[in-house]
Amino acid sequence: MQRNPSYDTSYKALFSCPELVRDLLCGYVPGKWLEKAHYETLTRINASYVSRSDKQRHDDMVWRIDIGGHWLWVYILLEFQSEPDPWMAVRVMQYVSLLAEQVVKEGVQNRSSQDRLPPILPIVLYNGRPEWRAPCDVADCFHTPPDGLEIYRPSLRYLLLDERRLQQHPLPEVKNFADAVFRLEASRQLPEVLAVVRALREILRAPGLHTVHRAFNQWIKALLLRRATASMIKEVVAVEDIFEELEMLTEHKETWFDDEIEESFLKGQEKGLEKGLEKGLEKGREETLMSVARNMLKCGRPVKEIVEVTGLQPETIQFLMH
Repeated sequence: MQRNPSYDTSYKALFSCPELVRDLLCGYVPGKWLEKAHYETLTRINASYVSRSDKQRHDDMVWRIDIGGHWLWVYILLEFQSEPDPWMAVRVMQYVSLLAEQVVKEGVQNRSSQDRLPPILPIVLYNGRPEWRAPCDVADCFHTPPDGLEIYRPSLRYLLLDERRLQQHPLPEVKNFADAVFRLEASRQLPEVLAVVRALREILRAPGLHTVHRAFNQWIKALLLRRATASMIKEVVAVEDIFEELEMLTEHKETWFDDEIEESFLKGQEKGLEKGLEKGLEKGREETLMSVARNMLKCGRPVKEIVEVTGLQPETIQFLMH
């Protein structure tokens, strides 16, 4: 299916919150270094570097955290592709190199350059359906070099978090914010989603979490819209705050992607019917979203808000205005 701009944007907004990055590190990154981490120093870096195609990596997040008096840089790649990228390790090598160059450049400009660069931890967050089997070390992307040249083969490993296959802890309670994200990604039925949202609602009652609350609200709505049936879309769009109006959704009995539906879809793929199925589903979904956009225009809602809610392109909204 096509990428949903609303979902991608809201997902990135989640990992723009230091609370999410903190919980990601604490819950899914190994090492005793976590005991020395000063999480209050988590700072998002404006990654102004560009790739060789001169296109900035808008889906990437760069953070910095103090570890016992020294900086650790965390490079998070949000991988929205539906299929694993066999050359991800090569891309990571390029992005880490560009980030290192930027650190050197800024150090020279600030006259604070040192003899060595700070450590950089590359993390790839993948939420596609197929299992990720691509190499996690760039060395595995190269053929074995001739005898005597092994030491010159590039080597750089990234930490892969395959969200659909992360081992969730057995307790029903949500462990932290990152755990909530991955549980919601793995959910297949509306009751499972509602259980996580209820748990999140309690956690978000703590003071100082307004930004996290807003980010989760937008992302969960986008998640529901991405998976909802056509009859459910208007109901989800009408919700202002998913946490305050949660009980309204509990009356909805439809599932968004239960095992039976998924099995039928996979059988269709085996018979070569997936394109037709996908096209039909997308057509019905787009028609419903167009209807929602028209209603929002009638209510005088701004184009930017309509784009965020529906995921439609601004050009499409402009067309509906005439």
